[in-house]
Amino acid sequence: MTLRRAAIVLGFWLLVPPLLRAQHATRTQPLPAGHLFSPLLADPKQPHFFAAWLWVTSPVVTGQVATVGLGEEIALIRSPRRRWELSVAAGVFSQFNMETRSNDLINTDFIIGFPLAYRRNAVSVRARIYHQSSHLGDEFILNNNPTRVNLSFEAAELLVAAELRGFRVYGGGEYILRHEPSDLKPGLLHAGLEYRHPRRLGRVGALGDASIVAALDAKSTQERRWRVGWSGRVGIEFRPTTDEAARRLSIQLQAYGGPAPYGQFYQENVPSVGVGIHFSL
Repeated sequence: MTLRRAAIVLGFWLLVPPLLRAQHATRTQPLPAGHLFSPLLADPKQPHFFAAWLWVTSPVVTGQVATVGLGEEIALIRSPRRRWELSVAAGVFSQFNMETRSNDLINTDFIIGFPLAYRRNAVSVRARIYHQSSHLGDEFILNNNPTRVNLSFEAAELLVAAELRGFRVYGGGEYILRHEPSDLKPGLLHAGLEYRHPRRLGRVGALGDASIVAALDAKSTQERRWRVGWSGRVGIEFRPTTDEAARRLSIQLQAYGGPAPYGQFYQENVPSVGVGIHFSL
């Protein structure tokens, strides 16, 4: 009897965990950690928390500009076997003129969308419908008397990405569905390349493992006769080794050239260089 009970207990111990894992694998996950389609490193409009100090040269403002972003992409539900995922992504992006006494707010862009992601092995896809609206700061209007544009639109986006040995390449585009002003041209092409060094540089205390990251993002809009806006980043990324959600902090040197990524100034060219601190939650 003792041997029989021992055999039953041993069999239960061996069989139940795999059954539970199989059941979990076929269950839809609410609010899962991480992303099936990783956030873009160098896209100026990727919702995340960041703060950067830039040196800008443009007809709008020349000098030192602080830019901050508040937002994140949160997975709402993920399908069994990690194939499909629906998220909400929202962000606020603001620029401040640090050459003025009151650090005038220049422009703020608001974005909210619902990305649908699909992943199979090293290939991932993101389809998204999102809304953007842009607003000038009151102090900037009073001091500069700019031509105001009521920029607001909804757009559909499709991006495909592939990963290989630390590299990720992606490409796709957007089409504006509804827009103000009414003569805004709808097409946009989007592509980029990212690199995360597979070997860590070392561990920096509670910040975790440090590694090199670099990225180049390019957008070409029909409105600007397909002129390309280039966004480049290179820096050090820290990843806590015990964090299940893969939260990351990075310090990046960044540069931008081409049509402004700031909504109200989409008709201007706004080259910039600077340094920023970025958080992925």
